[in-house]
Amino acid sequence: MLWIGKKVTTGHLIGYLFVPSLLCMVVPSLIASFLPVFKGELEIVEEKEKTKSRFSGTMLYLGLGAIVFVPIFKMITHLPPYVGMMLSLGVVATFAEIYSSSKFSMTEFDDEESEIHSHHSPVHQSLSKIELPSILFFLGILMAVAALESLGILFGFADSLRETMPQLGTEIHEGGVSDLVVLLLGVGSAVIDNVPLVAASLGMFSEPIDHELWHFIAYSAGTGGSMLIIGSAAGVVAMGMEKIDFFWYLRKISWLALVGFLVGAAAFMVTRTLFLEKSI
Repeated sequence: MLWIGKKVTTGHLIGYLFVPSLLCMVVPSLIASFLPVFKGELEIVEEKEKTKSRFSGTMLYLGLGAIVFVPIFKMITHLPPYVGMMLSLGVVATFAEIYSSSKFSMTEFDDEESEIHSHHSPVHQSLSKIELPSILFFLGILMAVAALESLGILFGFADSLRETMPQLGTEIHEGGVSDLVVLLLGVGSAVIDNVPLVAASLGMFSEPIDHELWHFIAYSAGTGGSMLIIGSAAGVVAMGMEKIDFFWYLRKISWLALVGFLVGAAAFMVTRTLFLEKSI
C-alpha cells in the first residue's frame, strides 16, 4: 500500500528493510530451535501419490517471475503496480489454461460431461475460492479511512500523537514522528489487520517519499501482526489448517515474535542512521 501510495520506492525499501526483516525471522527461529516444545518427532502420514503434472515446475517459476516482474513493469512504464499485477495474473492464467487438459464449454453448460470438466479448469477453480466477504471488508475499511482523512480527523490525531508521545529517535530526523508511535502501530497490527493501519497512516502523516518514517511503518505493520495468530492472514490460515490453538500460540510463540520484532526494530534504527549519515 505504501508503494502504491507513492510513499516508498523499491530500492530504498529493500535497503532499509532487508537486514531488519532477516533478523526478525532468524532470531526467533534460532531461539525456538533450543526450546523443548519445538523438538520431537514428526509423524508423516503416507498418502497415495498424486500424478504430478510435468508443467508444475514451469508454473511455479512463472508465478514467481510474474511477481518479480511487477516492480520492473512499474519502473519501465510508470503505470500503477496493480496494472502490472493484473497483466502478470493474465499471463499466468493463460498458461495455466494452456497447460491443463480441462474441457470447458460455454454453450453446453447443462451437459454433464462439460460440468465435470469445468471444475478442472484452473481459472474456474480459482475464481470459486475467492472470499467476497473479505474483499468487501477491506473495501469498507479503506472507504472509512478515506472518509476520516477527508474530514481531517486523521491529521488531527497525528498531531496529538506528536504532542503527547515521548520523542524517541526523533532527534535523528529533527522532530519527526516518534518511534514509539510507529512501534505502537506494529503492536496494533497484531490485533487489527495491518491494511487499515497502513491506510490510516497514509492519511495521518505527510512526510515525503522514501522518508524513513514510511519504511519504519512498513516494517512495523508488516511484522508486528505475528505477535498474535489472528494478526496476519497467514496466521489465520495456519490456525485453520494445522488446528493451532489461540492460547497455545499466545504462550509459546507470541513472546518469540515480540523478540524478533524488537530486534528488527533496533536493526532498522541502526540502518536508518547509516542511510542518514550517507546522505549528509
